[in-house]
Amino acid sequence: MTEQRFFETAPGSPRYPPIAEHGLIGDLRTVALVGSDGTIDWYCCPSFDAPSVFAALLDAERGGHFALAPAVPARTKQFYFPDTNVLITRFFTDDGVGEVQDFMPVTGKSGECERHRLIRRVLCVRGTVPFRVRVAPRFNYGADRHTLRMVEDIALFESATMSLALTSTVVMESDGPDAHADFKLAEGESAVFALDQAGERIAPRGCARAEAERQFEDTVRYWRHWLSRSRYRGRWREMVHRSALTLKLLTYAPTGAIVAAPTTSLPEQFGGERNWDYRYVWIRDAAFAVYALLRLGFTGEAEAFMKFLATCVSPGDGAASGPLQIMYGIDGRTDLPERVLPHLEGHCGSAPVRVGNAAAGQLQLDIYGALIDSIYLYDKWAQPISSAQWDDVTRLVAWVCDNWDQPDEGVWETRGGRKNFLYSRLMCWVAIERAIRLARRRGLPADLGHWLGARDAIYRRIMDRGWSERRRAFVQYEGGDVLDASLLMMPLAKFIAPTDPKWLSTLDALGEDLVSDSLVYRYDPQASPDGLRGDEGTFSICSFWYVEALVRAGRVDEARLAFEKMLTYANHLGLYAEEIGRTGEQQGNFPQAFTHLSLISAAFNLDRALG
Repeated sequence: MTEQRFFETAPGSPRYPPIAEHGLIGDLRTVALVGSDGTIDWYCCPSFDAPSVFAALLDAERGGHFALAPAVPARTKQFYFPDTNVLITRFFTDDGVGEVQDFMPVTGKSGECERHRLIRRVLCVRGTVPFRVRVAPRFNYGADRHTLRMVEDIALFESATMSLALTSTVVMESDGPDAHADFKLAEGESAVFALDQAGERIAPRGCARAEAERQFEDTVRYWRHWLSRSRYRGRWREMVHRSALTLKLLTYAPTGAIVAAPTTSLPEQFGGERNWDYRYVWIRDAAFAVYALLRLGFTGEAEAFMKFLATCVSPGDGAASGPLQIMYGIDGRTDLPERVLPHLEGHCGSAPVRVGNAAAGQLQLDIYGALIDSIYLYDKWAQPISSAQWDDVTRLVAWVCDNWDQPDEGVWETRGGRKNFLYSRLMCWVAIERAIRLARRRGLPADLGHWLGARDAIYRRIMDRGWSERRRAFVQYEGGDVLDASLLMMPLAKFIAPTDPKWLSTLDALGEDLVSDSLVYRYDPQASPDGLRGDEGTFSICSFWYVEALVRAGRVDEARLAFEKMLTYANHLGLYAEEIGRTGEQQGNFPQAFTHLSLISAAFNLDRALG
């Protein structure tokens, strides 16, 4: 039954729906999360990293919401309009069936883009259904007060920093700073609600049924045209294409940036402090996303990201964290100060709520391998890189050759001090090795003697100091005995043969220590303290890496079973958060690019192995 959280909730009903009970819509500038009960719980305007307007996902009372559901008890089902990012929420009541169609028009017209229009079409498809709507924005993460003015048929929400205009075919009433209405639809009838950014340069406008219908058709057409370019025809087409559509929603069209996730502070452990802001461009995550999209034939997104690198990311000189930051703003900015919002209680009470990310200043050597590998693949599968891009690559490789043996914070951004992480060494090897391949294939100028020497030195260092005779496995960092799921990348990156005895022994050890019913933990924070309190769930990218490692080791039946099990942990729409909890619940920011890009790669390689 629908939990009408923001109307007259029954005693004891949950204030927070599960993270997985949401779908995603967006316009390649920002997104909204729509709960299966018809409530928009998360929306930042006008961009991914702008302050929230609706953030009930982080504070049910102070966060703000846009609730739209039957005024009577109803069962719900949610699905995507086929091959699109248009979300349909259906409500089954005793007297009829209704549905809400949620979408954000995507267009290249600059004026349209500034509007960031969010449209909610309500239809009664059978019988009669009474509906109730409540629009309660809370600007600037719920910190700014606002007023509501009713201007003819427009509800104008105005704060010191932003204004939103709600137009509708239903007469809205004011309730303090919020707008609400009750209305009934008979079979075949509909209502439309459109929420626009407003201001001096952007005048409010109406949204008649005919206009909403046209924008619905245009949006469906856009997504189907985009998806038609996919070359994937394998066994898991629906899941792979949903992952591709999700990755596309995480791209910021004005710059070509790709965010790690569209949310902040959704907990990796309920009640814990592992809550981070992921609405930025991690070089690693974005580079891996480019790889996954290139696999499917989406070269345009790879080209846009290469332009982001060229125009927004310039290798710096002398920075303690190296020539690249590990993350950037969607506009390429480097200053991402982390702060806590103490007035928000956090999802299910999981404080603190953070915006910004202090990890931006960390040294993480693996990003150079991820980035240069994506550039290598772009040059191979899309189009040759320019001479200026090659100059940037050579500068990065020269720095890696001179700095690969530094301790760093590692791929998991630990806050417990720097170590000599094996994965960091591995990806430094990848950075140099892919650059050597590219130089040789294209005949590009390079200091190959120096590069070859550094590449081979890294290889010997990993084989000599990254191997534990006691564990009969490669380990997380030099001198330790702790295992780490990032080691699954060793055969995937072609550092070691997938059937090498040392690797097969490591794969068995990982299976014993970190795998639970196909789900893979990153590492054991008790055995390898990371500077944070509490535990976390299994990390879904690692689970899909495990599938690939099994495939490459020839254990295809095991890989297929592990993959099929992983698919059961997706939500009802095929979406994944960052982690999976002990009882199968989604944890962490949602949806997570890492998880969806690794699903694509695992499906592609498993398909190829199965024939």
